[in-house]
Amino acid sequence: MHKKINFNHILWLGSKSPSRQQLLKEAQIPFTLVAQDADETQCDWALPLPQVVQDIAQHKMAHLILPPGTAEGQICFVLTGDTLSQSLDGTVQGKPENRADAIAKIKDARAGARLCSAFCLEKKVWQNGAWHVQQRIEKVVASEYVFNIPDEWIEIYLERSIGLQTAGAVAVEGYGAQFLEVVHGSYSAIVGLPMFELRCALAAIGFFD
Repeated sequence: MHKKINFNHILWLGSKSPSRQQLLKEAQIPFTLVAQDADETQCDWALPLPQVVQDIAQHKMAHLILPPGTAEGQICFVLTGDTLSQSLDGTVQGKPENRADAIAKIKDARAGARLCSAFCLEKKVWQNGAWHVQQRIEKVVASEYVFNIPDEWIEIYLERSIGLQTAGAVAVEGYGAQFLEVVHGSYSAIVGLPMFELRCALAAIGFFD
């Protein structure tokens, strides 16, 4: 007999990323947004790229502003994530600081880039007036891609995509899909959240029970 999937749980998402929110909507994973006040500059950006994104996801988890529980023993599932790209010369590409920076990052991506997307998933229980971690799963997924936008298309892309809000100014979904020349690895990780690995983690932590 097949196990019945339960979608009664709501995932608490500590992320402002429209790409992560869209991926969860498309996967029909119910979620609600929770605030976090993490300062990513406090993380060590000199570490290898997989460690940087993992540390930022952990840092966000530590700085979530969760609502109080409503009953002793209440369970919640909380997710944070981070995505960064890295140029072939090793330069880490976060979100663009401004439009000129976005254009420079877009041109840099024509040569190809490496990307890491990390998430931190916790199952928490409300006990004695506080949330306590019962279980944690962390994952980092790497991908490589070539994002090739000709000069005459860059301004149009920035107007019609969410590139100004994404790592490396690269938004491979929606309007940007037509400029994604090569992908090696997880497509959804490039978008902002490795969905196959997340679904497996949600199943392992009891979200679908």
